[in-house]
Amino acid sequence: MDFRKRVSGCRWPLLCAVAVIGLFADQQGPDTLTYDEIIQLYKQDVPPPILAAKLQRLLTTPFVNDSASDGVITPVKPTLRQVGPVLRVVQWNIERGLEFDAIRFAFSDPKKFADVMEDKNSKADEHTLQRIHDQIALLKDADLIILNEVDWGMNRTLFRNVGGELASALNMNYAYGVEFVEVDPITMGLDHDVMIREVKDAYSEPDDKKSDIVERVKQVMRPDPSRYQGLHGTAILSRYPLRDVKLIPFQNQGHDWYADEKKKASGFAKAQGKAGSIVFKEQIIRQVRRGGRMMLLADLVSSDLPSGRVTVVATHLEDEAAPAARRKQLEEVLHQVAPISHPVILAGDMNTSAHDGVPTSVGRLLKDRFGSGKWWAEEGVMNAITYTTPFGLAATASKTLIGFVRSVDDPTETSIPIMGTNPEAKFFTTLEDFRFEDGGRFDFSGETERSSNGRSGKLSNSNERAEKGFVPTNELGEKFGPIGQFKLDWIFVKPGKLSDSPGASTSYVFTPCFGRTLKELNHSIPDRISDHNPITVELPLGEPPGMAAISAH
Repeated sequence: MDFRKRVSGCRWPLLCAVAVIGLFADQQGPDTLTYDEIIQLYKQDVPPPILAAKLQRLLTTPFVNDSASDGVITPVKPTLRQVGPVLRVVQWNIERGLEFDAIRFAFSDPKKFADVMEDKNSKADEHTLQRIHDQIALLKDADLIILNEVDWGMNRTLFRNVGGELASALNMNYAYGVEFVEVDPITMGLDHDVMIREVKDAYSEPDDKKSDIVERVKQVMRPDPSRYQGLHGTAILSRYPLRDVKLIPFQNQGHDWYADEKKKASGFAKAQGKAGSIVFKEQIIRQVRRGGRMMLLADLVSSDLPSGRVTVVATHLEDEAAPAARRKQLEEVLHQVAPISHPVILAGDMNTSAHDGVPTSVGRLLKDRFGSGKWWAEEGVMNAITYTTPFGLAATASKTLIGFVRSVDDPTETSIPIMGTNPEAKFFTTLEDFRFEDGGRFDFSGETERSSNGRSGKLSNSNERAEKGFVPTNELGEKFGPIGQFKLDWIFVKPGKLSDSPGASTSYVFTPCFGRTLKELNHSIPDRISDHNPITVELPLGEPPGMAAISAH
């Protein structure tokens, strides 16, 4: 990887990356925290009342910039031969926005995206290149984009406001909800010796001298109190106006990312004593944050849309918890949307892995901290941790299990081959059985003529099915043995007129169709753009020509 090209020709990224003045002048939202306040939030279990209130506002008040609607922005409304004009929806967990240029150009500029592929030595063949080109065309015409794992003001993503800068580049309206404030000193880069030791190879280039590598890492990971915001969350980008934006934390969290993560470190210290590698081991197994999982809601308003209004619910359910905890979070979402009589789009990373925490490659843990997993590919590093840390043992066991099971093909089914009873099944029956107060429901249909690949089966119109189960959206890194594949990301839609009521009018308007998983695009560069593949769905804005009214499913 040519790191200089990654940051647009800048040899010293933190010295050269300059915020665009006025870029977010129209943005409304709460006050962000100062650097000293973030440090205080790590040190003090119970922060003083004024700081606690400021943190609470940050975790319950969305940032909104709706200024794109004041200009020349108009929805694309791509027209499909089978169904006419549609609202195209994209959902993508972008893994912090680490590959920001690839993400931006995937949505906006095929030629520059091709340049990124060339810079990163893509090995795509001619057939795959055509698939990538077709998938970029899908993203370019999306009028609604839902993003999970979006950084703002983090060392690892060069202090970008990832969602805001992407919205500006695409000339889209923007809403952002904070899930977490990253307060861990290791994540913040405060231990400079640790930064040099753990990421120097991740940011190295083949012909660099050791002194050059060290100097570059100093620039990349050096704390910058003037730019560190420590924010991580979910974003909604739209070419339609955004109204009534709400940020609602879940009452049921399942995992306390502050107290529970601090306990990890203290418990590990007791078990391991004062070994010289204690900081190294702690950084693998802990991630101290303030905040928790939430839902971000926004209404799209336009005469183009059914009833003139569509509610979007973007969420990221807890991975460090049992499936029952995720169901409780889903129930909170359903309680919130139950009174809504117009269409609803629910999308996000639901973490439907059937695990009490998605199995995670060691590479991703380093990426979570510092922005690159490349270093973990070195055999010596793997050997150093495999049998010397609790995580090393867990990772080894996880890889063995994953090599045996391979994947969770269909979390909607009541059982999973080899593993037995599927603990995620109730999540989907809860969603399928749910009824809005107006009698409406989420569309679970699966008709061959409305799926992207001619496959039928539950949810095949809104989420792409494979020969067995669903096309996975999340995979463990191939460098760490047999991969595990999971369908974690979903789009669920309540159309305007899908009801169980006898004699109720039914329609194809806004019923999901041609759901796709864009794996080739995500794998277009050797290390992938994200550890999740983007997904899309088409929502017809009118009655498709020649299609009969749907029957109740």
